[in-house]
Amino acid sequence: MSQATKTAMERIVVLSIAAVYMVQQLTGLKGLQALLGVLVFAAIGLLLPKLKGMTLWLSLSFLFIGAILMFVRGADAAEWFQAAGINVTIVTLFLFAPLFGIPVRLPEYVAGLKRLIDASARSRTALLTGTQLLTQVLGVFLNVGAIPVVYGMVFVRPQPVLSRLLAGALNRGFAGAIFWSPYFAAMTIITTMLGLSWSSILPYALGLAVLSLLVSMLANRRELKGLTGSASMEAAAEESGINKLEEAPLGELADSKADEVPSGGQNGRKLKDERRLAAFPKGLVLYLALTMAVILLLERMVPLPMVMLICFSAVVLPLLWCVFRRSAGVYADGLKHHLSVTFPALQKEITLFLAAGFFSGAIGATRFGAELPAWLGHIPLPVSLTFSAFTVLLIAGTSLIGLHPIVPVTILAGGIVPESVGISGVYFAVLLLGSWGLSNPISPATAVNNLLAGLTGRTPFQMASDNYRFASWMALLMLLYLAMVGWLVPG
Repeated sequence: MSQATKTAMERIVVLSIAAVYMVQQLTGLKGLQALLGVLVFAAIGLLLPKLKGMTLWLSLSFLFIGAILMFVRGADAAEWFQAAGINVTIVTLFLFAPLFGIPVRLPEYVAGLKRLIDASARSRTALLTGTQLLTQVLGVFLNVGAIPVVYGMVFVRPQPVLSRLLAGALNRGFAGAIFWSPYFAAMTIITTMLGLSWSSILPYALGLAVLSLLVSMLANRRELKGLTGSASMEAAAEESGINKLEEAPLGELADSKADEVPSGGQNGRKLKDERRLAAFPKGLVLYLALTMAVILLLERMVPLPMVMLICFSAVVLPLLWCVFRRSAGVYADGLKHHLSVTFPALQKEITLFLAAGFFSGAIGATRFGAELPAWLGHIPLPVSLTFSAFTVLLIAGTSLIGLHPIVPVTILAGGIVPESVGISGVYFAVLLLGSWGLSNPISPATAVNNLLAGLTGRTPFQMASDNYRFASWMALLMLLYLAMVGWLVPG
């Protein structure tokens, strides 16, 4: 069999998973579950030989251990297919959700964002916070694609210390998008398995995103003090006649000089014009707000799962927006690139997620969730607190050694009844989202850390280690934040 034939078969099988899933959701035909299971096993069989390294061993381990558990239980064919189909929503999401990012790449929007970053560069604190916030917003729509976009805007010969801080800001910004984006695998898995709507989680998930910005500033406090001293020396050099303004890298202008506001005359008018040009592109703000509003509205009005609403909106909204902006060619190019480059490049993630779904389905069938509350009950603390701490430590700890958060999250979401540990479904969802988000920057196996490692010339382990302090602070403060959520939404 030729390579072209194999590639065509792989695409047909993977696309068929998304198509059958959508038909099943629209028609409610339970008989399609068996077909979905067959397609999942076929996709894994076709894609598995293309995997390498840790991804290959993880996928094989999930399949092997899951199969043993199913055999030991004497599971019938229906149970096998049910376990195999747990994460088919992810395949559908991978196919459609990236289409939302096509209008974000319109040239006028990219140019406007570049001006915004240039203006933020006058203050290191503003630069780091702006980088993290911009990555978070763009990450909602571009997913990992936001990393190289923002990287190209902010990395213009920065200092070594500042370079690490900027990489951390990119990493944590992406983690912030995990907390609340309806287009990410995390939100899809958690809301689907817990039977919750995105809108019921959104206010508390946004709170996590804001908390991550504050924690990041706290974690960077020591390095920023050191950079401020360096900036003061540069400012003194300028005052003595050594003017390096034309050669200054992005982000290396002194904070003390940058915060001065010229008063009156031409300088004042020039500063106002610069601030106006450096504002977040209004058209992009409108597009982002429109897409979120449409999803929220459809979720309340149309009795379909969130994944289906995202799929339909991802096809229609970006196309209409590009046509409205007279940029239909940009949409056509983006769609072609997605189908020919982006989606095929996700085969590694698709295989891992499908294998992890089967494994979590096999684990869930063992009814371990009924035993966990009894085990935690032996600890002389409220079971809601011990379970929350256990969840954070499990997801973060396994991420440190390279296990993708989707594995423990899927197992917990599918095996634990929230009320059995004294929490509500909303609390449980926010706990899982928060644990996934804070674990992403510290895992050497995530796509973000590997991408940043390639861009910066460092190792994934070095990229992850820069975020240990952030993750530790985030875990502690998140538990306090969850106590407030538990008070607002009691179990």
